[in-house]
Amino acid sequence: MKLVRYGNKGQEKPGMMDRSGRVRDLSAHVKDITGEVLSPEGLKKLAALDPASLPLVDGTPRFGAPVTGFNKFLAIGLNYVDHAKEANLPIPTEPILFIKANSSISGPNDPIEKPRGSTKLDWEVELAIIIGTRAKYIKEADALKHVAGYAVCNDVSERFFQQERGGQWTKGKSHDTFGPLGPWIATADEIADVHKLGMWLDVNGKRCQTGSTATMIFNVPKIISYLSEITTLMPGDIITTGTPPGVGLGMKPQVFLNVGDVVTLGIDGLGQQRQEVIAA
Repeated sequence: MKLVRYGNKGQEKPGMMDRSGRVRDLSAHVKDITGEVLSPEGLKKLAALDPASLPLVDGTPRFGAPVTGFNKFLAIGLNYVDHAKEANLPIPTEPILFIKANSSISGPNDPIEKPRGSTKLDWEVELAIIIGTRAKYIKEADALKHVAGYAVCNDVSERFFQQERGGQWTKGKSHDTFGPLGPWIATADEIADVHKLGMWLDVNGKRCQTGSTATMIFNVPKIISYLSEITTLMPGDIITTGTPPGVGLGMKPQVFLNVGDVVTLGIDGLGQQRQEVIAA
């Protein structure tokens, strides 16, 4: 299944994509796409529905982030060897964890705000894991059982805030609109091999990132198992898993986003995003 939330910001409704790529309304069956809906029991109920029997949503509605009411928005840094090298940072021996504020999440095609004082606004196409079952002290062999599905995430980053203003990375990762997610959650059964997904990102129509989840340093089971030792993962939690090379920070000379720039990105089987940069 491909699950979505559609409609005006703050008024999103739950939906499901049908086989023709049209949005079908799920409001008669669930109030919203939450951790409870993404549990094995919740997904089993939705899977029993015939999408063709659901009301068709007219036109091309706005997509919101495809999950709401989640507990945590976690992120893994420097999880691709070539990205660590372009950032001139050592290859990590353990997953690097930081947190993006829950308020940073936005719809996949909503604008990106350039914060006041921003000088180094950057992009990162990433695979996001959406947790479906509570996970604590989970073995790698059992980790994928706790996944509800996957989505595209743009881990928008302000490098000046992240690297030159002291403290932790979170301050450069948490501005409003710094977590575009979606357009949909593809349930785990939709993805044959999560470690063989092509990834790409363009800025103003120019290809900047081309990569594959095959080149992750720490794969999905390792990430889930590792994080479950540090914090209890709850249904609906989001884990964005790092980016391949091609970010603005790593270019020579460096290139960063300005008001009016347009970012487009996508991952095989998980759809595409488009964001225009606006002033905060």
